Amino acid sequence: MRTLLIGSIMAVFASMTHAGEKAVLTLGTATPGGGFALYGQALVGKIGAADPSLTIELRATKGSGENIPLLEAGHLDLALIEGTIAQEVLDAAASRPARLSVVAAMYPSAGMFVVRADSPYRKIADLRGRRVVFGASNSGLVVLARYILDGLGMDMQKDFDGVLLESAKDGPPMVLDGNAAALWGGGVGWPGFVAVAAGPKGARFIGLETQDLARIQAKHPFLKTLTVPAGSYAGLGSDIVTVGAWSMILARPGLSNDIVYRFVRALYSEDRPGQRPPQLRETTARNTMAALADMKMLHAGARRYLEEDDTLEVLGIVPAESAQQALLALRALQPSS
Repeated sequence: MRTLLIGSIMAVFASMTHAGEKAVLTLGTATPGGGFALYGQALVGKIGAADPSLTIELRATKGSGENIPLLEAGHLDLALIEGTIAQEVLDAAASRPARLSVVAAMYPSAGMFVVRADSPYRKIADLRGRRVVFGASNSGLVVLARYILDGLGMDMQKDFDGVLLESAKDGPPMVLDGNAAALWGGGVGWPGFVAVAAGPKGARFIGLETQDLARIQAKHPFLKTLTVPAGSYAGLGSDIVTVGAWSMILARPGLSNDIVYRFVRALYSEDRPGQRPPQLRETTARNTMAALADMKMLHAGARRYLEEDDTLEVLGIVPAESAQQALLALRALQPSS
């Protein structure tokens, strides 16, 4: 009994020591002026406040298209990946040389256009032949645009005078000064949309028409119907309906389960009322579970957090009566590599 007690005490102290070990994680974002750069800054503040032993170092990159090979090569620990690219990578996981895994869902990227409020453009067809800024060339939002336009039988270069940039911050000025008719972007709080909406002429937002949704989803069913609520931006007087996918935080192959567990625990920790950064409001355990088509995509460290007693129930992810069933389903999965 004495040996067992001593062993238990030592295990507790070992666990406490391990939990306090300093760790540095490199996180790939994207070009300045985009949503990923803003999200990364909010993430650093959140993780640092919840777990000071974890340090997140941000690495500005060219975007999701560059983040994937950097993760696979082990040059980044974590990276922010736009939803369509994340979907492509996860779908092809079995055939890729280095398997990546999901740490958390970030937010849904609802694709749409913004134009100046004094312009005549009110639907996507009105923008045919016009100069449209689609964003940074390696941005996942450009990939999302290609999928959506493909579903509509359109092409960003053939049907528009499509512009690709080196940096996302260069897009809004082109619309504000009249050098471009529209700017493509996605989601709520996206910096490019905020900049155009704050301009002297105001902004108008263009989403999809009802028949557009059906055409796009018939060809690309992984794109989900999303709504950007009225009031999300200055000048947005009514809801915008469009399609998009959940952007994800992905981890490199072999990233420690314990480190990811600590990261996720800090990420989902409670905030004081009204203190959670707006960029992180949709980054919840509930949304991560809802966004994943297959829980095997989830990193084992993140899965371990959800497997803890009462976590699913306390977070309101599942009702009490089904919490045990959900836990058993999670625990039946093989650990991620």
